[in-house]
Parts: sequence; C-alpha cells; structure tokens
Amino acid sequence: MVFWIANAAGLALAYLLGSTPTGYLAGRMLKGIDLREHGSRSVGATNTLRVLGPWPALAVLIIDVLKGAAAVVLIRCLLDWLYASPSVAPPAGLDQATWTPWAVCLAGLAALLGHARSLWLNFSGGKSVAAGLGVLLAMSWPAGVGGLAAFAVVVAIWRRVSLGSMVAAVVAIGLALALEQPLAYRLLVIAGGVYVIARHRANISRLLAGTEPRLGQGKQP
Repeated sequence: MVFWIANAAGLALAYLLGSTPTGYLAGRMLKGIDLREHGSRSVGATNTLRVLGPWPALAVLIIDVLKGAAAVVLIRCLLDWLYASPSVAPPAGLDQATWTPWAVCLAGLAALLGHARSLWLNFSGGKSVAAGLGVLLAMSWPAGVGGLAAFAVVVAIWRRVSLGSMVAAVVAIGLALALEQPLAYRLLVIAGGVYVIARHRANISRLLAGTEPRLGQGKQP
C-alpha cells in the first residue's frame, strides 16, 4: 500500500510541476498583466515573445522544458528510493525494470496535463509543447533531439512556431517507433504527439487560411 501511495504522490507532484504557470507569472511580474488577455491569449513561450519580448520568452521556454524533464527525473528518483528501501514492499512480481517505464509515462502525462490544465489558472493553460519536449528529452533523448531539430528547421524556414511544433510532434512519433524504446515510451510519444497537434486546431485553420502569424509578427484578426 505504501508503494502505491508514494507513486500517487509522485504523480501529483509531476502534475504540480507541469501546472506551474510560467508565462502567466512572467506577465504578472514584468508588466502586471494577464497573458490570457493579450496576443493569442496563450501562456506559452510564443505569446510571451509576442507580448513581453525575447528574453522573458526564452526564460519561459527554458523553465517549461525543465519542468517537463523534472517530472520524469522526479519519478525515477522516487522509484529508485522505493525499490532500495527495506521498509517499502513493492507488489510481488513487479520489478523496477518493468514498472519504471510505465511510471515515467504516467508522470509525463501528468506534467503535460498540468501545463495544459493548470490548477492555478482555473484549469486552462498552454499547448504543452515545451513541457512535452522536456518530458521527451528526459525519457528518450534521441527522439527529443530529433523533434527539436525538426522544430528548428521548420521555424527557420517558414517562421511559424505552430507548424514547427506539429512537425516536431510527428518526427518524435516516427523516431520513437523506429528506435528501440519500451512500449510505454512509444505509447506516450504517440499520445503526446497527437495531443499537441489537437491543441493546435485553431492554428491549423489559420495555416490553411494563410492568416497564421509568423514568428515576431502580431496575431492577425
């Protein structure tokens, strides 16, 4: 019972890490504004760039990536401690190598959910791209680096962050399927990639209509 309670507590902490509203806090601290009332009304790094400028946006991006990675590191450290502790008895037959990938995936999902549905923002939030990158880098760095490279290339050529984010999600899914990864990791990358794309529904409509703003350009009506 202690084992499962500790795991549940770890997942709750992963959610709280993900739900830290970095962009919202930057807007409040730097300009006393609510980012949800400006620009694209998102609290992610792209809207932070649009409203607050490049340096706050960079800080928001880095922190959002780190909080996704921290959720994975947290659950791994917790499991190392639980399996090494003589006072905690894991369920019979559930060895650490089997359970860790699934626990990591649950923690990653909790962080993504926290970023998109933050407890502190009445369960609203960003599109989980940066937090998802952090989860991916900590979970399977080759897929994370590949997705990041795809994002950088697309943004450099077309200067549309939304397009880069969706292409990165597709590339990460492809790499997770091509590389030797635990089944749990593959399922998480697929689910996370589909979720990120679904969160860009409005951007897809604007891309098709040719009204999606480019990087550094204000949001068009």
